[in-house]
Amino acid sequence: MDLDLRKLRYFVAVAQELHFGRAAERLHIAQPVLSRQIRSLEDELGAEVFTRDRRGTALTAAGEQLLEDAVPLLASAQALLTRVTTVARGTQTLTIGFMPGITLTAATVAFTARHPEVNVRLLRTTWEDQVEVLRDGRADVGVVRLPIDRDGLRVQSLFREPRVVMLPLGHVLADRESVTVADLASEHLLQDPNAVPEWRDVAVELRDKRRREIPVIHQVEEKLELVAAGAGICVLPLSTATFYTRADVVAVRVDGIAPNEVALAWVATRRSPLIHDFAEAAADCLAASHPEAHRQAPE
Repeated sequence: MDLDLRKLRYFVAVAQELHFGRAAERLHIAQPVLSRQIRSLEDELGAEVFTRDRRGTALTAAGEQLLEDAVPLLASAQALLTRVTTVARGTQTLTIGFMPGITLTAATVAFTARHPEVNVRLLRTTWEDQVEVLRDGRADVGVVRLPIDRDGLRVQSLFREPRVVMLPLGHVLADRESVTVADLASEHLLQDPNAVPEWRDVAVELRDKRRREIPVIHQVEEKLELVAAGAGICVLPLSTATFYTRADVVAVRVDGIAPNEVALAWVATRRSPLIHDFAEAAADCLAASHPEAHRQAPE
């Protein structure tokens, strides 16, 4: 049996929405058409993937397994199309994803000196999509900040760098040379507490368990706007804090907090010599481009 990728995309939309009407709107198709396509997929699989009753739509065990496998499969299919289209244009291209604060200039210059015929493109990423852009083919290789979901990826550590807390100018701690995690426990953290487990573990003992809702924040600039306005604090890698320096926000070193690790990542099945050569250039140049970094030993 050959799987129909279009039906898989329809299935993923319903599985993520758990509502046929919303999924149909997202896919820009009529709901009856979507229902027929899902029934057809179930017939082909010989298994029900959803249960439907007055309480709503839910995944069956088979549906949960299908969702787990369908998402990376669709991403791989999209990546294949992206790479084939790029090659068909007749120009070799290497697209590099990178997180805020990371300077790629030395690595890209070294790579371009070795491959002057290759068009190097840069794609800025976020915590939410730094892995996604690799899996769906938007980037060939990424300079990522750990931790990430390593499933299906090759990861090569580059360096570690300190993290600092961003405080509004005039904050009672802003004139300190350094602070401890305990000093920050009563502050409102403008990011997922799991991203700063040291703060999370101390704060849970000292704070009311009810926590103000964290706004949806997509960019570093948004976090710093909220910090400057006194809405809370955030913890950033030092290079990011340095890159986004502003007069109304102060960066202070935090004692007892783990450094951030920067690494290269790419899809493990890729065998492109361009990725290999950029990885070599990055290993030689990136740590040197970040003075506060501590270079990692090769894995």
